Amino acid sequence: MFHPRRLGSLLAAVSVGGGLLLAPTGATAATPTATPDVAPAHPLVPPMYRNPLQLTLPDGAQAQSCADPFVIHGQSAGDRNWYLYCTSDALTVNEKNPDGSLVIHNVPTFTSTDLTHWRYAGDAFPTKPSWVAPSAGMWAPDVVFRNGTYYLYYAASDTTLPGGGSAVGVATSTSPTGPWVDAGQPVVPPTDSPTTPGARRWEFDPEVISDGDTSYIYFGSYFGGVFARQLSSDGLHSDPSSETQIAIDNRYEGTSIVKHDGWYYFMGSATNCCNGPLTGYAVFAARSRSPLGPFVDRDGVSILDSRVGGTPVLTQNGNRWVGTGHNAVVTDFAGQDWIVYHAVDQNDPYYAGNVGYTKRPGMIDPLDWLDGWPVVRGGRGPSDQPVPGPAAQPGEIPLYRAHFVNQPAPGATMSGLSDGFDGSSLGSQWTWIRPPDPSTYSVAGSEFSWQTQAADIHPPATPLASVLSEPAPSGDYMVETKVAVDTPPSGCCQNYVQGGLVIYGDDGNYVKLASVSIWNTRQTEFGDEQSPLPQGFPNYGNTVVGPVSDWTYLRIVAHQPPPGAAGSGVSYTAYTSLDGTHWDAGGTWTRDLGPNPKIGLISMGGSGFTSHFAYVRVSAVRMAR
Repeated sequence: MFHPRRLGSLLAAVSVGGGLLLAPTGATAATPTATPDVAPAHPLVPPMYRNPLQLTLPDGAQAQSCADPFVIHGQSAGDRNWYLYCTSDALTVNEKNPDGSLVIHNVPTFTSTDLTHWRYAGDAFPTKPSWVAPSAGMWAPDVVFRNGTYYLYYAASDTTLPGGGSAVGVATSTSPTGPWVDAGQPVVPPTDSPTTPGARRWEFDPEVISDGDTSYIYFGSYFGGVFARQLSSDGLHSDPSSETQIAIDNRYEGTSIVKHDGWYYFMGSATNCCNGPLTGYAVFAARSRSPLGPFVDRDGVSILDSRVGGTPVLTQNGNRWVGTGHNAVVTDFAGQDWIVYHAVDQNDPYYAGNVGYTKRPGMIDPLDWLDGWPVVRGGRGPSDQPVPGPAAQPGEIPLYRAHFVNQPAPGATMSGLSDGFDGSSLGSQWTWIRPPDPSTYSVAGSEFSWQTQAADIHPPATPLASVLSEPAPSGDYMVETKVAVDTPPSGCCQNYVQGGLVIYGDDGNYVKLASVSIWNTRQTEFGDEQSPLPQGFPNYGNTVVGPVSDWTYLRIVAHQPPPGAAGSGVSYTAYTSLDGTHWDAGGTWTRDLGPNPKIGLISMGGSGFTSHFAYVRVSAVRMAR
């Protein structure tokens, strides 16, 4: 999205709130030009708002999705409007093609004077450019302004070019609402995968910034990784010889680059964007003094490492919003940063009558900075109640003030449920679900060692894996372990060998936090298994947390629902650490795991390796900064 603090626009930038205003990515083709709002006198106090963003269509209905959102402020003199660009999607279930399928709008565009209430201004592309495949999506717009021209960069998921494959395109206009004229060829053309013969890299999710006189385009996704190239002076071509890898494959997409206090912050989204009510998409950060990296997280881990780095910025927090990701950042006229992103309402995840087609409404929340790192709403995450809005116009007096949350810390240890593995056998509290061969595990040297099983607890997996379990306490509690899984620290592929914690209702209902091997990466995965479910719904979803090392600390905090709350379930939040002192806060799954859930350990996903556990510690929860 166009970002006042983003690094000077690839093209001319204006000063707003002490930062550079940049444009959003992603539109091409022609669309009717919308006349900028003639704004009435605006109030001195910004209006309150409640997520999701209000996206009003000409008939008064609300657009149901604005995925991969990008925002830019108008660059012409006297233009008070902000402009919002969305990935190609259906806007409503009432618009249908003759075959009954939903009408897809190619980069729908909206205008606003307050950043929260928007009105439809047309589509960037009434027809797709000829080099874009007819069935392709036009995704992740990013718009910048230079020398009187707006440039709309976008990802084409497939092309009509020889060999096909995804690419990044660009269109230009003298107006932020078009008409857009496509360049007629990609800025980043399809590229062969260096590791998979016959396959193309995913050239998704463009992001354009300027650093002095040099402009860069960032692009890429899970299949191939994230890259940057220098852009030509006209903004229509990229130099393949300048290509620099920014992030390892199999981890990030949706790049957003923000400059803050002399640092370039990479923000990228991880996991599945579109998994209905079990979407675990989340945003992570790493930073560098150079726009080309290397980018490292708060723990000093690079996002190029196999044990991939990334400090959580925006994760689901237990309210209705899940899958909070693919962000842009803008700065309001009071100097407050705001993160614009999409999410999924877990209570209403799909377009009506189209189970499997995930709606992703647009969202906005304050982005704060704590000890040099971005956090959302002081660490509270996505909002779902009325909150003060941005100072979207000059002279407005903001009501929002950052108040940083306290983090949970272990209270009194529950000795009967904790085990330091100091003897030669497991504590009496432990029982096996599907006991493994006794020769595959042992207790010695203050460590529980357990060979990984070629099994899983993901029905209908056969065989189902063993779980070492003990009763979970009532009330709020915290469970921690320190685990090492002896897969190689790099290389491919030990999918999906893992060891870690589980809060277990039964084989179809649990949450799981593990150190796991995923293709050529090592990550901490926080998964949620649910059953039974309506037909077509997923039964497993995952998010990820902080990095792994030789030993990784895992923590799950269970919070009971407030008294009288109906059907809300227990909130389980994941935390990970490399040293047991400094913790990364991950996402929350809210679940009812039945009357007698268990705390468990797992070691599974493939044979030939061993998970080592230094302890299991169960404690009460206290809050500490």
